Amino acid sequence: MSDAVSQPQVRRPHRPVIAGIVPGQPPRVLREAAQYARLHGAALLVAHVDVTRFVSYEDPDGYVHTAPINLDAIPSEALETQLREQAIAALSGVEVAWSIEMLAGDPALAMKDLAERTEARLIVVGTRKRGIGDSIREFFTGSVAARLAHRQPRPVLVVPLGEPVKDDEDPWRGRQDWAEEL
Repeated sequence: MSDAVSQPQVRRPHRPVIAGIVPGQPPRVLREAAQYARLHGAALLVAHVDVTRFVSYEDPDGYVHTAPINLDAIPSEALETQLREQAIAALSGVEVAWSIEMLAGDPALAMKDLAERTEARLIVVGTRKRGIGDSIREFFTGSVAARLAHRQPRPVLVVPLGEPVKDDEDPWRGRQDWAEEL
């Protein structure tokens, strides 16, 4: 087994390492999660939470029905294809079994529920990109990583995605595009 393309799983794994991803995210989050999955001898469950959809109801067999908040939103099939291609590229050459799980609703609550249902070993998420718009959203909704860490018993690994801000540095100095991020 030398490439990730030949290793996706069909069934949801038991006791996996969960990696929360978003479209366009740097591959570092998936690669770090894959390393921990390998160390634990576990499968990697790549999870994306579509915040533009909400859970409308769940069948007794566990199948979850969702509905879009915005009817003009990108269909989830196209988003799943994009995320699958992103995972294949990031996990190329990594020897770990993996699968994708598409969730809907609040990211922290959806990943917490997935972790409980699969008895996950670890949840891996990335930091948000730096920007005033993301900071304002995080102020009102809270950090997904922080909310996960406070609402469930599993370890949460937060992978930095960009260059860290120095302790004495103003992260907004020199930024002219902050209004566009809102």
